[in-house]
Amino acid sequence: MDQVFKALADGTRRQLLDRLHEHNGQTLGELCERIDMTRQSVTQHLAVLEAAHLVSTVRRGREKLHYLNPVPLHEMQERWIDKFERPRLRALSDLKRRAEEAMTDKPTFVYVTYIESTPEQVWDALTDADLTAAYWGHSNVSDWRTGSRWEHRRTDGSGTADVVGTVLESERPVRLVTTWAAPEDEEQQDKYSRVTFDIRPHGGIVRLTVTHEDLADEGEAAEAASGWAAVLSNLKSLLETGSPLPEEPWSVPTG
Repeated sequence: MDQVFKALADGTRRQLLDRLHEHNGQTLGELCERIDMTRQSVTQHLAVLEAAHLVSTVRRGREKLHYLNPVPLHEMQERWIDKFERPRLRALSDLKRRAEEAMTDKPTFVYVTYIESTPEQVWDALTDADLTAAYWGHSNVSDWRTGSRWEHRRTDGSGTADVVGTVLESERPVRLVTTWAAPEDEEQQDKYSRVTFDIRPHGGIVRLTVTHEDLADEGEAAEAASGWAAVLSNLKSLLETGSPLPEEPWSVPTG
């Protein structure tokens, strides 16, 4: 929390957050366009924001895209506002909503979590049918080769897939990119969304960044935000304690 307050204390860093608030997923060059300082100085400010987990980055080819991460702001709200029973600030809700939008017309959601584990274990937790069944309520089934089909199957024995898609990139244990679609929309590429898992080790922990792009609308983006938070909390519990959470997190009332 100290790093968050330190990061927010500087006007330039607040300006950078405002830029990402307006338009998420920008390159360094784009962020520098309306800031009167050198690229090196902007890079240093972004490093402070990343250290405070207010900004996360995703590489796409040669580009490095910067995203506003709303989680620390949400934690500040819970600690400094909610416990004093003040009304939830509408501006923060709007910030979270707009921070999940990409530079395209379709919304994007980015979630970052840190897990005490290894990249290999995180990869297996995302791709192994039995492990995904243990914490996700579905089994992810594929050979996970680039170009292969994958299915998100129910664990009730019916074999029914609620999500299907194609493996676009598969680089064990650091990067997995897949398309997502309802089975009835499998032949309609304009209805696909895309999920990228970036797995990066740091000492004895792993930084997992999940980027869900090309969501249909704000309603689907809100569902993605809620769903990923629940699933990844359960994954983190499984890897760090050996067991998923005692209650299914997606069943917890949000009201």
